[in-house]
Amino acid sequence: MVDVSAKAETHRAARASGVIRMQAATLALIESGGAKKGDVLGVARIAAIQAAKRTAELIPLCHPLPITRVAVDFEIDAATRSVRCTAQVETLGRTGVEMEALTAVQIALLTIYDMCKAADRGMVMGEIRVLEKHGGKSGDWVAPA
Repeated sequence: MVDVSAKAETHRAARASGVIRMQAATLALIESGGAKKGDVLGVARIAAIQAAKRTAELIPLCHPLPITRVAVDFEIDAATRSVRCTAQVETLGRTGVEMEALTAVQIALLTIYDMCKAADRGMVMGEIRVLEKHGGKSGDWVAPA
């Protein structure tokens, strides 16, 4: 692990997103709440929050961080038969939370896959990326459009 002890504790935030594409019927199951395993997006939101809090257990060289906020949103797009997950993670610490935001997004998408795989094994996850990060020595960064 990188030594961050000399860094100042500052407010740090990161926002990441990703998409899962599926059949129209699968998207309809999610929207209607008719999936056999229950409330897909509700469970995916809880999974994302839990994943953000446990990132250091999953990624070997990540520092464990005292996370102060995790917000997870889903956007359903019927035209592209997809669900976009966006996660924002914040902390007051010595290192950023980009990995926590990325982990939250990926676990949310994996949870959607798990809860809907009986209806659609061909779902595709992608476009996982950091959208922006704030705080720390390097300052703010926003992904190019």
